Amino acid sequence: MKLGIIGLPNVGKSTLFNALTNTKAETANYQFSTITANVGTVNVPDERLDFLAKLNKSEKTVPAFIEFSDIAGLVQGASKGEGLGNKFLSSIREADAVVHVVRCFEDEKIMHTSDTIDPARDVDIINMELIYADMELAERRLERAKKAQKNDESAKKEAMIFGHLLEVLNEGKSARSIDYAPEDLAIVESCPLLSRKKIIYVANVGENDIAEIESGGGSEYYRKLGELAKSENAEIIPVCAKIESEINELPESERSEFLADLGISKSGLEKLIQASYRLLGLVSYLTSGPKETKAWTIKKGAKAPEAAGKIHSDIEKGFIRAETVAYRDIFECGTMAAAKEKGLVRSEGKDYTVEDGDVILFRFNV
Repeated sequence: MKLGIIGLPNVGKSTLFNALTNTKAETANYQFSTITANVGTVNVPDERLDFLAKLNKSEKTVPAFIEFSDIAGLVQGASKGEGLGNKFLSSIREADAVVHVVRCFEDEKIMHTSDTIDPARDVDIINMELIYADMELAERRLERAKKAQKNDESAKKEAMIFGHLLEVLNEGKSARSIDYAPEDLAIVESCPLLSRKKIIYVANVGENDIAEIESGGGSEYYRKLGELAKSENAEIIPVCAKIESEINELPESERSEFLADLGISKSGLEKLIQASYRLLGLVSYLTSGPKETKAWTIKKGAKAPEAAGKIHSDIEKGFIRAETVAYRDIFECGTMAAAKEKGLVRSEGKDYTVEDGDVILFRFNV
């Protein structure tokens, strides 16, 4: 999974990136301190792996991971190349989803590109730049389809789709706002639209706000961003980048207590990982043995052969069956042998839909 962290300059993107990935990307109180995208990977915490690895005396444990990109800050006019616009836009195209960091705190020491704090305005600036960039793409595709439609029936369909898309974009609405018919998706997805990327809003709030938000309160800035996210059916996560940085400096054993003292239930990283899996419709199945215990990330709804293909294409091609047991059943029984005695280990075929937390041994023939 690749997530691109975006936002206006000086909203806390690089601070958050450093905290999430335990790296040292440059942070500074001026625009464009991030010139190229910084990239870092984060292991997905999964206590199920620890239990299975200990149970099977695995030589190594391999968790799932997320790749974060700290993308250069955007300014108005980026779609026309202003600031670092072209680099910014090309980096977003490579992401599976975007994490839009929005400043929701006051601090006179940290400059803002517009001098005042206004989450809705800041979101609109970036959204419109993505829309403008998409308009150029859609116009080119529409022009090409119109030229070909005299001799190509499929081109007529493409012209209709991109003509409608242009109308929506011209209204200042993102491509995400269009509910496409299943038969049209292949055409739409052939065009790398930026405003169709799935999005999570991260409200970078002040140190005094984060606990209040968890208890149902929070600042006016956070409330306004929450209303905007709700109108888009998008998720919003409250994070204090400064606190996340402090958490990152602590030993693992002290982090839970630190969060509890602040009245925070989960770290920003945990919240973001969970939201990312929900947003992209992902689940993890597990494999475990003496050599390795590993988490494999797949699309929710994937059938057993497709899940097997994540390990190796030969396993998918030669798939025979999947010996499957739910992690919770192994955990409650204590051992795989005990789970088998209770009839909890199943033999599943090609039509089986893999569930989150399934522990699977694939049988195949090549």
